[in-house]
Amino acid sequence: MATPDAFKVGSLKCKVTLITGASSGIGAGAALLFSRLGAQLALNGRDVDNLTKVAKECEACGAVKPLLVPGDLTDEDTVKRTVEEVIAHFGKLDVLINSAGILAMGSIETTDMAQYDKVMSVNVRSVYHLTHLCVPHLIKTKGSIVNVSSVNGQRSFPGVLAYCMSKSAIDQFTRCVALELASKQVRVNSVCPGVIITEVHKRAGLDEDQYAQFLEKCKVTHALGRPGEVEEVAHAIAFLASDAATFITGVNLPVDGGRHAMCPR
Repeated sequence: MATPDAFKVGSLKCKVTLITGASSGIGAGAALLFSRLGAQLALNGRDVDNLTKVAKECEACGAVKPLLVPGDLTDEDTVKRTVEEVIAHFGKLDVLINSAGILAMGSIETTDMAQYDKVMSVNVRSVYHLTHLCVPHLIKTKGSIVNVSSVNGQRSFPGVLAYCMSKSAIDQFTRCVALELASKQVRVNSVCPGVIITEVHKRAGLDEDQYAQFLEKCKVTHALGRPGEVEEVAHAIAFLASDAATFITGVNLPVDGGRHAMCPR
């Protein structure tokens, strides 16, 4: 039984943490928060320049220099190399944060198979593969996994079909793996953000005016009347990964300003 002092996010100190998608958005925000909390970081991302900038910001927070393991996780060899490098460098793995993902616009009429395959490959298949390879190491440390899902996995929205499907898969993946690893004391949870201010929507095709209108609409689509900030999601990730959440597993935690609870009237 953990002592009361252990129930704090500061229990991430010296925890070896692999964060994917760390070159931008929620992954980058998690990297900065975890660095401030004393974690030892391995950072993955496809944009090497941005990943290097994030690593320098982590060092500026007083963290040990992060290990950079850049690469596209849809490539199986990259996934294997990533895990091998983390274990070779640190000798163990305590926390896995699956944050890498893409957003793509499209309906059943407009989403072709190439787009569908790309979304599912990045958002689901790569998460499955990386987790599969990390699990033996997480069992040794009785570690934890936090997947970055979305309110789109819990609620249905038109025009982002493949993305919604991918995030529903991540929610189910989270619950199933949590049950499979519970007897080995490995916890598995996910965060399900609403609209968070990042570049992901612009990368998916929204121009500046469309994005501004999209954020303005959050005043009515989110109960708290605004979009969220990256750091707000990062704090939820840190909580679930830490010893403050030692009796929590299989949870898909909304971090969405109440959007999941809303219904049209």
